Amino acid sequence: MNDTPHHQVIAWGTGAVGIEILTAIIDHRTDLEIVGAHVYSADKDGMDVGALAGRDPIGVTATVDVERVLALEADCVLYTPRNTDLDEVCAILSSGKNVVTTAFLFHPHRARTADRERLLAACRTGGTSVHGSGLNPGNLSGVLPLALSGMSRTIDSITLQERADWSVYDSTSITFDNMAFGQPVEDISPTGTEFLAFNSAIFSEQVWLIADALHAGIDEVTATVEAVPAASDHQIFDRLLRAGTTAGQRWKWSGRRDGETLVEIETLWTVGGEYPRDWPRPQHGWTLTIEGDPSMRTHFFSLASFSRDASMADHVRSANVATAMQVLNAVPAVCAAPVGFATSATLPLIRSHVGFGNR
Repeated sequence: MNDTPHHQVIAWGTGAVGIEILTAIIDHRTDLEIVGAHVYSADKDGMDVGALAGRDPIGVTATVDVERVLALEADCVLYTPRNTDLDEVCAILSSGKNVVTTAFLFHPHRARTADRERLLAACRTGGTSVHGSGLNPGNLSGVLPLALSGMSRTIDSITLQERADWSVYDSTSITFDNMAFGQPVEDISPTGTEFLAFNSAIFSEQVWLIADALHAGIDEVTATVEAVPAASDHQIFDRLLRAGTTAGQRWKWSGRRDGETLVEIETLWTVGGEYPRDWPRPQHGWTLTIEGDPSMRTHFFSLASFSRDASMADHVRSANVATAMQVLNAVPAVCAAPVGFATSATLPLIRSHVGFGNR
């Protein structure tokens, strides 16, 4: 007899991460049933969700009609659009559907007060909970530090460095339009654009999450960025990054107590393969360091395979898979969580529900 809970879910967004969620459910998750999908483009409107994911039709039609999706009966919405719409999320929660998302809400208690109160009111109305996670911000800057802290007697500092060249990432609208690569260097700041401000805020939330969970007692989180220009032109898929425009961004989100940095996330992002000589040189990927008793360091790097032949596109996609699975695997725990906010610090350990696939 199978006692695994069965949950009906809705995909809200079918981009790079959303598609990985859909294929995982269709191919592997007998405990989850897709009952609807909200899409944002007219060319996807009316398509079968299975066809959207490159699979056989499943008899569920995607729609751009928000009200139509909200009217569906479901246990959880998998919310993965590029940009967050707070009105949408509140409407979903109020309609009685839990939400797991890769888009925001990594530490709600440090979000803007007005936003937090709106979301909490929606949860109470719908009797629902909401959880945000991913890679970074997310699992690597949240769950992993907390897990390793279980081997600590004392902690002096926690730092996470992310090094990545975005030249292999084919979603150039994110690279250029959202993250402002290719724009004037002087335009890059924590408040330079609406998206940069949003992006900076969610990383700041993640610093607060670790500091709050581990009783760091920090009094501020500061955000700084150093933008550097390209020395030459670079063709990045369909975009041309011109010499003199932004080709590198070094961000730091620093949680401080009495001026001393205790928790810090640093991102070293480049486009075009140019890397400033004065920047630190961690390995590509994510390097987590805990200074304390004992001191620990671990490195994370996601690939399609370390032993099989795979294309560059497959390797790039692996990070999307990891991001998608972190929230997909959390669905049962979030549906069972108390009404309100469910975070990486409050949920039980999220693990694979498929594992080796043995039956």
